[in-house]
Amino acid sequence: MISCMDHPSVVGNLLIAATDDGVCGIYFEGHRHFKGKDGWSPPDAGSPAARHLKEAARQLDEYFAGRRTVFDVPLDLNGTVFQRAVWQALRDIPHGKCTSYAQHAQKLGNPKALRAVGAAIGRNPVSIIVPCHRVIGSSGAVTGYAGGLDRKRFLLRLEGVSID
Repeated sequence: MISCMDHPSVVGNLLIAATDDGVCGIYFEGHRHFKGKDGWSPPDAGSPAARHLKEAARQLDEYFAGRRTVFDVPLDLNGTVFQRAVWQALRDIPHGKCTSYAQHAQKLGNPKALRAVGAAIGRNPVSIIVPCHRVIGSSGAVTGYAGGLDRKRFLLRLEGVSID
């Protein structure tokens, strides 16, 4: 069962979703790959999902206030084995640093899988906490973000990254 809550932020309203095992989604308004919340419900007070939602909201608020650079809320990521590997490797990109899609594919040991890596990054269900916004084009251009390029630029600037 997936529980969810809306959470206001400096980048607009976020929809945070969680199971009893951890946070499984953070979506922006107009998020490109969001499938909708059919069957999702508000959390039962005191449930593990409710605790995960509250903790994710707290950590996101700290991040936006400049007081958090690493997230440690439990995650429950659902995807293919390949997608989960791509998402896990995203968590290794340090706060305030960027990598290119090509470098990310290389790190995963499959430089020829550039398009597949890019597609998996685009389908990251836990925006911000799994920092796909830290992946940019090889030329240094800010490209591709399911939450929109303006949000990606904002998040990078928030982390002190100089961008176009």
